[in-house]
This record gives sequence, structure tokens and C-alpha cells, in this order.
Amino acid sequence: MKTFATIIALFCLQLTFAQAYTGKGDIKFQVGANLQNNGTGVMTSLDFGMGENISVGLTSSYLLDVKKYITPAGNEEPIAKFADRFDLKARFNANLGNVINVDENFDVYPGLNVSLKNFGGHLGARYFFTSGFGVFTEMNVPFAKYNTDTLTPAEKLHNQVTFNLGASFNL
Repeated sequence: MKTFATIIALFCLQLTFAQAYTGKGDIKFQVGANLQNNGTGVMTSLDFGMGENISVGLTSSYLLDVKKYITPAGNEEPIAKFADRFDLKARFNANLGNVINVDENFDVYPGLNVSLKNFGGHLGARYFFTSGFGVFTEMNVPFAKYNTDTLTPAEKLHNQVTFNLGASFNL
């Protein structure tokens, strides 16, 4: 029983040191799933704290599974090639965890991003269980698409509302 109580005490102590965003010098790495119409894939992001509530970073995503279509010859082919499946974004975040003050382990971060496909915004949230590990979720919305013509199904990838969820790490 003493061993069990010690383990619980250490776990609770570790939780007290978890913080979602600490300001200048804070570095967050996230990896997770990217979910959107006609495709699912993986995403990664790396954010650098520039000030008390400001961070900048990069995020990339690659769709592993995209919807397929039947060619006139009867073959099944994916709707998108590599260039359509991949996206890279530079982003700016306003980390509001200490402003809304729900919990020091919780952060909400709206922001703007410029990608290879569009200019858009995102809204994310992350919660840290320990000082190094947490979970996150994000929603990305394009504001202005670079291609203003009618988009093909392949061009719609990354040019629509997307959702990300996964693990977040303090570096």
C-alpha cells in the first residue's frame, strides 16, 4: 500500500509541473492525424515561443489515404498525386491559455497560416498531462485559395476545412 501511495504522490507531483505554454523560448512539437474530405493522413508541427502569448512555427501534412476513382479503362486510381497530397504552412499563434485561465495545463491558440495551397486560419487547443506530454486538436480553415478557378477533387485537398488531432510534446 505504501508503494502504491508513493507512485500516486509522484504522479500527482508530476502533474503540477505541466504547463501548456510558458512563453518566450517555449518549443512544442506535435504529431497526429489529419482528417478532411476525400483524404486522411499525418501531420506534424513545430512551434517556437516568441513572447508571453505569441508563437510562430511550421506545420506539414501528407495524405496517406485519398479517395480513388475509376478511369475510363476500368483502373482504380487515386484522385491526387504527391504535390496534391502534401502541404507546408508557416503559422502564427496567439496562445491564450493564461488569458482565459481555465487550467495551467490547458492552452487555446487561434492563429493565421500561409501555406503552399492557401492563406488561412486555425483554432487549436492542447492539454498537457505531464511537463513533456499532452494531446491537441486543431481545426484549419482556408480564407483565400491561390487557385480561384473551379477546383478539381485533387486541388480541394488542403483547400477545405481540416481537422488535426494527436500528441503534443514539450522540447
